[in-house]
Amino acid sequence: MSNTNIGVGAQGRGKPAFLVAIFAVFAVLAVACGSAATAVPGSSATEAPAGETGVTVSPTSAAATAPAPTAEPDTPPPLATLAPIDPGNMVTGGEIGNFAPEFSGIAAWINSDPLTMTELQGKVVLVDFWTYTCINCIRTYPFLKLWNSRYADDGLVIVGVHSPEFEFEKDYDNVLEASEKDGIVWPIAQDNDFRTWRSYSNRFWPAKYLVDKDGVVRYTHFGEGAYAETEEIIRQLLIDAGANLNDENLPLPADQMVDPTFLNSRSGEVTRELYAGFQRGRNDLLFGQGGYVHQELYYESVNTIADFEKPDDLDPHVIYFDGPWHIGAESSRHAIETENYEDSLSLVYSARSVNAVLTSPSGEPYKVRLTVGGEYLTDENKGIDVIIDDNGESYLWVTEPKMYSIIENPSWLRRQELKMSSNSDDFGLFAFTFGVYERGSS
Repeated sequence: MSNTNIGVGAQGRGKPAFLVAIFAVFAVLAVACGSAATAVPGSSATEAPAGETGVTVSPTSAAATAPAPTAEPDTPPPLATLAPIDPGNMVTGGEIGNFAPEFSGIAAWINSDPLTMTELQGKVVLVDFWTYTCINCIRTYPFLKLWNSRYADDGLVIVGVHSPEFEFEKDYDNVLEASEKDGIVWPIAQDNDFRTWRSYSNRFWPAKYLVDKDGVVRYTHFGEGAYAETEEIIRQLLIDAGANLNDENLPLPADQMVDPTFLNSRSGEVTRELYAGFQRGRNDLLFGQGGYVHQELYYESVNTIADFEKPDDLDPHVIYFDGPWHIGAESSRHAIETENYEDSLSLVYSARSVNAVLTSPSGEPYKVRLTVGGEYLTDENKGIDVIIDDNGESYLWVTEPKMYSIIENPSWLRRQELKMSSNSDDFGLFAFTFGVYERGSS
């Protein structure tokens, strides 16, 4: 890897403790929404990377607003040097010095006719593995857009290889709608069967592979961050390909800053990514992490409906169900229609921001009521997808399969109880992700 990943928290059986080591705040942001080891069919990966919740705490992560310069335009820092290539030891694969694999097993292309690495020789190609509900991937969009606008005319081609984390992300219309809403204009290859993913021996979302004019992988970066370094390599490869960038004194993009309240806390912790489906829940137990749910009935109820009772005292950083829920492989779903929001899911989280991946099996929209500490959300702490009605009630209106922003606190908070409830039997949770970045940039 080209970055150092130091997880924010580690979870074991019993009551997990997510205490952060002080040195972790200087680490580069961790990879990925989810674990490639559990998410990718047929993957040989054994490493389970920290998720967006397991963000490795770092002052360097992606901004959702326009990136800021890290140096004066006329004095760019020397950030990266290309490693020499051994021409006598070159194979096809995703390692630096390998010939970049061809795009294979692509179900469909968006924003482009089908592309091949052979026809792209002479260009500099940024292969970006992503999936549209991954918060880590979403936070890299501004930088990809920046590079596309700056360097597309100089020979840079970005190809987003969309390798889905969840089954509904294989749907062409879902990917098309998400890419249009997010303003993604570069070519997208739908790698639904992970054939291109595996040809690169990739493990993570997001993952970036920079390929030179001769079709050779020259740089890789996994997860968020290192945007200035990545742009430096892009520029070097473009100049090697014949682009004239000598007169361009463009500012390099800065990685995003972690919330100062979190950094200054002696008890800083952040909840890791949590999955509601039993497939990852059981695998998490096998990895010795304690599971994403601390209710034994959950692990006894695979592919069935069980009637849960939430305990009075909640362990932090895990999900609790209350009422009848169907426990599925990828998600857990409220099992009956109700009238008074009597059933719920809850967790005690530590973070500044909270996101949830939700969808509707029937395709019908539904309402999810939200409270924190027994109180409705307000304009001060609600996520951008939350609605507050005239009576002060805070809720989500789930209309499409996507990641919903549900909490945006003014600053990091420790161990807040979030409760979500719905009268709909379509209410189903796939995953929670959590952030510790400054407000307005998560």
